[in-house]
Amino acid sequence: MTTATHYDELPLSNKVVLVTGAARRVGAQIALELHDAGACIAVHYRHARAEAEALVSALNVQRDGSALAVQADLLEVAQLNRLVDTVVDHFGRLDGLVNNASSFYPTPLGAISEAHWNDLIGSNFKAPLFLTQTASPFLQHAEGCVVNIIDIHAERPLVNYPLYCAAKAGLQGLTRSLAVDLAPLIRVNGVAPGPIQWPEDQQFDSASRSKIIDQTLLKRIGTPRDIARAVRFLMADAPYITGQILAVDGGRSINL
Repeated sequence: MTTATHYDELPLSNKVVLVTGAARRVGAQIALELHDAGACIAVHYRHARAEAEALVSALNVQRDGSALAVQADLLEVAQLNRLVDTVVDHFGRLDGLVNNASSFYPTPLGAISEAHWNDLIGSNFKAPLFLTQTASPFLQHAEGCVVNIIDIHAERPLVNYPLYCAAKAGLQGLTRSLAVDLAPLIRVNGVAPGPIQWPEDQQFDSASRSKIIDQTLLKRIGTPRDIARAVRFLMADAPYITGQILAVDGGRSINL
């Protein structure tokens, strides 16, 4: 009885949130944080099936029936209706959307291909637009919330990453535009991470990492949970905030 009462008091109890790219890294931590706040979580993945299913199993051990793994290629707009319908059919509603899935790699000018364009613009800008559009009728009914994971480099471009930075700048503008278009029933905000977790493909060598940390006022990188807590705040504790971009970067963006 004590556990049930505690769950009922959680800020996102009885809410359903879809988190894209949630099988690993920051996306998985966002899923864990929102689940701890009481939400049921739809864990979207593209290729990381094993990791997604492991995360869902762990969440369902904590609270039976509270998580679902859903596969979709977000670059294929035709798959987005199926993704949203699967979540709504399973849980009966959709209250929140976290557009977290992202591609990130350098595209130096002179070497940018159409494939790079399709991937980076597709994952960072196109997919959040069309997925929000698809989900909006359900979010409107629930008076729900969208949180887009942006990047401080949407405003402070990173050398050799022009396409990625442009895509995130587009997502930043889209966040504010959607806040206008979807008001008053749906809130739309963004979280802009700074140095949180180094890419697994060693894009930044030790010298580059040291320089980034030195430019960060807190002189350290952050953690995925720093981002997850910001998402939780915007979803659960900020009913009068919309159209805003929250930088979670240890102060790096004001020191570049």
